[in-house]
Amino acid sequence: MPQGVLLIAVSKTKPVALLQEAYQAGQRAFGENYVQELVEKQPQLPTDIDWHFIGHLQSNKVKYIAPFVHWIHGVDSFKLLKEISKQAVKNGRTIQCLLQVHIASEETKFGFSPDELRTEAASFQPADYPGVELSGLMGMASFTEDESQIRSEFKSLKGLFDELKSGEFSALASFNQLSMGMSSDWKIAVNEGSTMIRVGSSIFGSRN
Repeated sequence: MPQGVLLIAVSKTKPVALLQEAYQAGQRAFGENYVQELVEKQPQLPTDIDWHFIGHLQSNKVKYIAPFVHWIHGVDSFKLLKEISKQAVKNGRTIQCLLQVHIASEETKFGFSPDELRTEAASFQPADYPGVELSGLMGMASFTEDESQIRSEFKSLKGLFDELKSGEFSALASFNQLSMGMSSDWKIAVNEGSTMIRVGSSIFGSRN
């Protein structure tokens, strides 16, 4: 793994025994896509695991993971960020959050459009979101064999990240993570500046 890139082992649908194996091999960052599954697995595993929630999160489910989750990757509205803030404060915790940007050609992926995010960022006040550290951006490339398309989507996300980091979010010391790249495209993502890759099938085998 390249220097400065965090590997998140995406363990959705995988049994606890497999996570335990990855843990024994030294893996500490694990990602889950479903709240129910994360809530069931977390108490069965060591307490020094960094849990990343990487799926689509509904506001009414935040309370179930707020007591222990470290990172939430798919924050696709400031309303959701508000709820994470509320639940983090209630639990006396700080939760690191990444804003999800829609960069893929498919309509099904969640996230802000780049322009929406620029507009929202202009009025963002960290003090309105206690218990939350706005730590960067996250995105998913199109599901395609076309590497040039994937590369250009990652490149556009990195460009937006740099723009916000030196612009609207320049006062945020925490804004330094770019979560992009999965099993099929992580090498391209790392080349384009990703600092976190979310890898499941390459570690645990294909999903059941």
